[in-house]
Amino acid sequence: MSKYHIDRVDTVIDVAKIVASWSARASKNGERCVKPKSRQASIVALVERDGEVTVDGLAAEFRVSPETIRRDLATLAENGLLLKVHGGARRIRITAEGSFDERMAEAAAGKAEIARKLAKVIRPGDSFFIDTGSTTLACAHQLAEIQDLTAVTNSVRNAQALARGSGKPRVHLVGGQFDPDNGESVGPDAIEQISRFRLDYAIIGAAAVDISAGVFDADFNEASIARAMCANAQKIIVVAHYDKFGRQAAHRICRLHEIDVLVCDVLIGADEAALIRSTGVTLA
Repeated sequence: MSKYHIDRVDTVIDVAKIVASWSARASKNGERCVKPKSRQASIVALVERDGEVTVDGLAAEFRVSPETIRRDLATLAENGLLLKVHGGARRIRITAEGSFDERMAEAAAGKAEIARKLAKVIRPGDSFFIDTGSTTLACAHQLAEIQDLTAVTNSVRNAQALARGSGKPRVHLVGGQFDPDNGESVGPDAIEQISRFRLDYAIIGAAAVDISAGVFDADFNEASIARAMCANAQKIIVVAHYDKFGRQAAHRICRLHEIDVLVCDVLIGADEAALIRSTGVTLA
């Protein structure tokens, strides 16, 4: 459990007491004498209560500089306790994904655009992992037309899409515990088989992309597979529809700076793009 955790049931009842206590100490002792963790716990409580806060509002509330608040928010976002946005922060809303068929019906045009962009990154002769997902399935159909590829996947649908393409790639389907809804293999056996390969790329989908905290999946088993693929690839490619940005899911796959290429369907805003590129990520 995070050292900053505050139970949500108690937050509404106790937040005023927490902030009042902090403000009293700040008034008496000044900013330098108040521990940052105490202030940060109070900030989390305010975000939980109000849903969204601003840097200027927090600076006035806690009688500290905006720069101090920005550092606090960066620390809390890094620990997955809030979502840092321009000028403030928001409460994290955990994403739960629907069935595979439901996801296939969502944003089909965007996923097709992501697949077209990815096909410009992957070259004949490349090798890659590709995990389960509606976006990666669209990518598998597109990549299947490229010659002389080697693909390793835990997804039956991806394997079929790749094998039926005109490029005739070499496809390895890893085994393990079978999930019929997603048509995938998961669990320790699948992870062990993935570890036998060393490939050029890991092509990974995402349930959520948080610029501060990283790339996440909504399912524990799928996140474990994605992490194994990333660990055994030379480079990591994340394919994510733009609506995944600003969401949060429960299981981290990797930090943003660990990604080599991020493929999105639309142009990302200038501020977001600058933050992403500052970590060394290439936007495709």
